[in-house]
Amino acid sequence: MAEPLLAVRDLRVVIGGRHILHGVDLEVAPAGVTALLGRNGAGKTTTVRAVLGLVPRSGSVRLGGEETVQLPTHAVVRRGIGYAPEDRGIFTALTVAENLRLAERDPEPDYALVHSLFPELKQRARQAAGTLSGGQQQMVAIGRTLLNRNRLIIADEPTKGLAPKVVTEVAQVLERAAEAVPVLLVEQNLAVVRRLAGGCTVLADGRTAHRGATAELLEDAEAARRLLGVGRHPAATPQEARP
Repeated sequence: MAEPLLAVRDLRVVIGGRHILHGVDLEVAPAGVTALLGRNGAGKTTTVRAVLGLVPRSGSVRLGGEETVQLPTHAVVRRGIGYAPEDRGIFTALTVAENLRLAERDPEPDYALVHSLFPELKQRARQAAGTLSGGQQQMVAIGRTLLNRNRLIIADEPTKGLAPKVVTEVAQVLERAAEAVPVLLVEQNLAVVRRLAGGCTVLADGRTAHRGATAELLEDAEAARRLLGVGRHPAATPQEARP
């Protein structure tokens, strides 16, 4: 088996005297989509923020074999992690082109890749980002992570609060992005997870409760109920099953 791109071991976070993470283990495959799952409050967003160094943490976080747990956030990012946060972080008053330009980090940002994956962003370059649909805004958020030579994209709750039609659009966005760069996906919509993620880690109460193949977990009704609080495994709709 290929070595994981990201390997997290015994990740612990204490904020204001409160223990949030109690020893999370997580691996991200070197290709495709890996899902980070769990009920609300399980510690998913704290885990990705800890990987990025946005909260105090201890344990081990290795990216491509290099230990990063002692590095500040800017140094972690420069080693090749792109982050699409839960709220997308779009500057609504700026144009699509300006939003992308602000994310440039490399001397030669890869606009060719971004526009090949998301040609709509080139077509809407002069449009205010706040006038885009939710799916189009997610294209901007993911596109920003692809401009630079990142080795990993972290997408936190990219379908949260979106209408079903837009959820399908965002799933297509992530699917295209994962063809270029591996993705760690934090997601509650299990139909999207089923479609995109080969492997998954499930958190419960700030600890790793399960690691394995996504399909096997979602086919096991008892495990899905116990770990994720769903009564049966989700069946993807025809629109969600195919681009």
